[in-house]
Amino acid sequence: MNQIEQAGQDKASTNALLQKAVALHQEGKLSDANAIYESILQSEPGHFDALQLLGAIAVQTQNYERAIAILSQVLKLQPNYVPALNNYGIALHELKQFEQALVNYQQAIALAPNYAHAHFNLANTLYELKYFDRALASYQQAIAIWPNYSQAHCNRGNALQKLSRFDQALAAYELSISIEPACALNHFNRGKLLERLNRLEEALVSYQRALELDSEFEFLPGIIAHMKMQLCDWQDFDHHLQLVRQKNGRLEKATLPFGFLALIDAPSEHLQCAQTYANTKFPENHKLGLIPKRNKKSKIRIGYFSADFRTHALLTLICEMLELHNKNLFEIIAFSCGPKDNSSMRLRASQAFDQFIDIDNLSDTQAAQLARQLEIDIAVDLSGHTNFTRPGIFALRAAPIQVNYLGFAGTMGADYVDYIVADPVLIPQSAQVHFSEKVVYLPHTYQANDRKNTIADRLFTRSELGLPEHAFVFCSFNAPYKILPDTFASWMRILGKVPGSVLWLIQAAPSVKKHLRQEAAKHGIEANRLVFAPRMGMAEHLSRHRQADLFLDTFPYTAHTTASNALWVGLPVLTLMGQSFASRVGASLLNAIHLPELITHSMAQYESLAIELASNLDKLGAIRSKLAAHRSCTPLFDTPLFTQHLEQAYRQMYDRYQADLAPDHIYVHSLNSIANPLGDID
Repeated sequence: MNQIEQAGQDKASTNALLQKAVALHQEGKLSDANAIYESILQSEPGHFDALQLLGAIAVQTQNYERAIAILSQVLKLQPNYVPALNNYGIALHELKQFEQALVNYQQAIALAPNYAHAHFNLANTLYELKYFDRALASYQQAIAIWPNYSQAHCNRGNALQKLSRFDQALAAYELSISIEPACALNHFNRGKLLERLNRLEEALVSYQRALELDSEFEFLPGIIAHMKMQLCDWQDFDHHLQLVRQKNGRLEKATLPFGFLALIDAPSEHLQCAQTYANTKFPENHKLGLIPKRNKKSKIRIGYFSADFRTHALLTLICEMLELHNKNLFEIIAFSCGPKDNSSMRLRASQAFDQFIDIDNLSDTQAAQLARQLEIDIAVDLSGHTNFTRPGIFALRAAPIQVNYLGFAGTMGADYVDYIVADPVLIPQSAQVHFSEKVVYLPHTYQANDRKNTIADRLFTRSELGLPEHAFVFCSFNAPYKILPDTFASWMRILGKVPGSVLWLIQAAPSVKKHLRQEAAKHGIEANRLVFAPRMGMAEHLSRHRQADLFLDTFPYTAHTTASNALWVGLPVLTLMGQSFASRVGASLLNAIHLPELITHSMAQYESLAIELASNLDKLGAIRSKLAAHRSCTPLFDTPLFTQHLEQAYRQMYDRYQADLAPDHIYVHSLNSIANPLGDID
C-alpha cells in the first residue's frame, strides 16, 4: 500500500471516529465523546473539528478554565470561527471576565449577524454588567431571529423585571412557559417575580412546579419551605424541614441562608448553609488583586453597603447612628443598591453621609473598583444574604477590612468577610466556631436604635383597632414567616389558659389569616380571638402598641426591629432564647434595657411566664414601670453611646490591619459603668 492510500485510510478512519464522537456528543454522552476527541487529537494534534468540539464539551461540563485553554488553540487556527468565539465568550462569562466575553460575542455577531445564540449570550453578559436596557435589546434581537427561543423569552423577563416593567416581565415568562413548559427555570423565574409582586400563593405554585420538573434545582426546597412559612401554610411542614436539613447536611444546595435562619435553631447548620451558598453564588474572586497597603491616617473611611436605604426596618434602626458618627475621626460613604423610594427616611439617611452613591447600575467589579478608588478602609455589609444584596462586591474585596453587620442575623459563610458585629448575648465564646467571621463584641447590644422614631400623638381606642375593650391583649407584630407551628401551638396554649385573651397579629396575605384561624381551631381557639392589624404609617403603628399588654416573641427567629419598636413604646417583650444568633436577638435587646426577667430558656418557661403575667397584672405593671424608667437610662436607646462603641470597634479593626495583624475577635469595653445584667451568656 502506498503512502497516499494509507493516508486516505487514516483519514477515513478518523472521520468515522469523529462521526461516532459527534453522535455520542449529540446523545449527551459527553464523557464517551470526550474520550474519542482526545484520541483523535493524540494521533492528529491539529485536528480542528476534534479540538473545537472538545472545547464545546469543556463548556458544557462547566470546566471553564480547560475550555479557555482549548478554545484559545481553536481560535489561533481559525480566528473567525463563530461557534468557538461564542463558546469562548461563555467560558469567560462564567469566570466573571465579562468585558472580555463581550468582545468575543460582538466579534461572533459581526461575522454571523443572525446567530441567535450569540445575541442571547451577549445579552446575558450585558445583564451581569447591569446594562439592562442593552441586554433587553439583545434578547429581543435573539427572539427576532428565533421567535421560539424559550430561554431568551425567560431572560428577557429578567431584564424587564430589573427595569421595573413587571407586567411585561410576567408576559415574557408566560410565553417562555408556553414554548417550553417542561423547563424548570421558566417556572422558577415566574415564581420569583410573583413573590416580588406579593402574589405569594401563585409564586408557590410556580416554585413547586419547577421542583417537580427538576428535583435538584438549586436552593429550591428551602425557597418553597420559606414561601410556605410566609403563607403560614404548614401542611407537610416537618417533611419540608427534614428535606432541607438532610440536603444541607450533605452539602447540597438546599436553601437560601435567610430562610433557613427561621426554620431551625442550629448555628452549625446555619454556617454550613451559608458556606454552601457563598461558595456557589459568590466565591472569592481575586481578579482585582490585592489592595495596596496605605499609610495610617487619622480619619477612617467607612463604606456602608446596603439595599435598604429606603423605607425599611434596617434604616429605622441605624439612621441616628449614621448622623452621630464623629466626622472628625470618620468619613462615611453610602453605597446604595436595590429598590429606591423618595421617602423622608432615604432623604434623611443621604444627608447623614459624606457621600451617597447609587451603585445599582454598576457591576460588582465596577462597584468594588469604585470602593478601592475611594480608598475605603472598612466596607460594612448592612444587608448580608437578604434581598437585592451584592455579596459579589465583597467577594472581589472592596476594602482591606470587610464587616457583616445588622441586616443578616447570621454568618456570611465567606472567608472574605473578616468580622461580624455582635455582643456577648448573641454569640457566646463557645459559639464562635459557628461563624466564618471573627466576632466583634459590642458591650451591651449589637443593634443600633433611633430615638427620633416618632410615636404619633393620636391615642387609639381598642374598639378602633378591633380589640375587645377589657380583654388581655397579647401581640406579635413579627412577619408571618417567623411564626413556626410550634410557636403558634404555644401561643394557642397560652390563650387557652387566659380566658378571653386575644392574639393581635400584623395583617398579611388573606391566606395567612385563613391558615392561622384554621390552626387556631385545631387547638380549640375561636377565630375571633385572632385579631389582625392593618398596615399603617410607622408613627401611628407605634402609637397603637399602647393598646397591647404583652408582646410574644417568635422562635427561633426572634424580633429585631419589632422588639425595639415595642420596647420604645413601653410594651414588654417576652422572648425565648435559643442557640443561634437569630434566636438571641430578643434577649440581647432585653439585656441592654436591663429586663432579663423577660428572657426565658424553654418553651414551658415561656408559656408559664406569659400566663403568669396575664394573670398577675400587678407584676406586669411593675415590669412596665421598670421598662418606662429604663428607656432613658440604659444602653438600649443610648444611641450616642452605641455609636461611640461601634467607632471603637472600627478603630480596633483598623489598628490591627495597620499593625499587619490578622483579624481576630475584638472586645469593646463599655464607656459607661453600667454592667450587663446577664454578663457573658453561654
